Amino acid sequence: MPDPLTVASGISAVGAIVSAWQLRRRALRAEAEIAHLQAELAAERHAASHDPLTGLPNRRAFYRLAATLLTDAAGKPLLAVVLDLDDFKQINDRYGHAAGDHVLINVAERLATFAGENLVARLGGDEFAGLLASPTMDRRWIDHATRRLCEMMAAPIQLGTLTLQVTASVGLAPVTCPAQLSDALCRADEEMYRAKSLSGTRSARQLVADY
Repeated sequence: MPDPLTVASGISAVGAIVSAWQLRRRALRAEAEIAHLQAELAAERHAASHDPLTGLPNRRAFYRLAATLLTDAAGKPLLAVVLDLDDFKQINDRYGHAAGDHVLINVAERLATFAGENLVARLGGDEFAGLLASPTMDRRWIDHATRRLCEMMAAPIQLGTLTLQVTASVGLAPVTCPAQLSDALCRADEEMYRAKSLSGTRSARQLVADY
């Protein structure tokens, strides 16, 4: 006949194992729930600060991130860039909004490629902005970089059997501190609209703000 103490000890040990297993299961469930909530929070934060179509930072995020970059730039000049597509409405009117969205995604990808690690954003509609580090404020270098950007924008975009082409008007203005950001963007915006008003059929239209 089994010893009652041995039986009781065995039952107690089994009970401890079961309790430990149940606690472990609860801990794992709690960890999984916390991870799920953290992922949802991260997704909500990303959605609040990024354009849902292109994945670029949105207007609000651009100003916040740009101010941080300028604070950390230690007085080094950066270029505020504003880019707007020419006659973009015709794409939507002629080919539909899906085609327009396809063009905007391609433009965003090209702008991000051009900018590299620099900040770029979609401000809304077909307007984009950037804050680009420049190795020099030499006007010839800036003109060359701007022409290269416009040429990238004007490259053909494939849409099924269609080949679309858009051009961009670009304005630039130097900015060296957070307090100058809004003013620099306004000047770049003015130059962009002045470039857009130029007559002719040039594939690359761009102007640089005086500085």
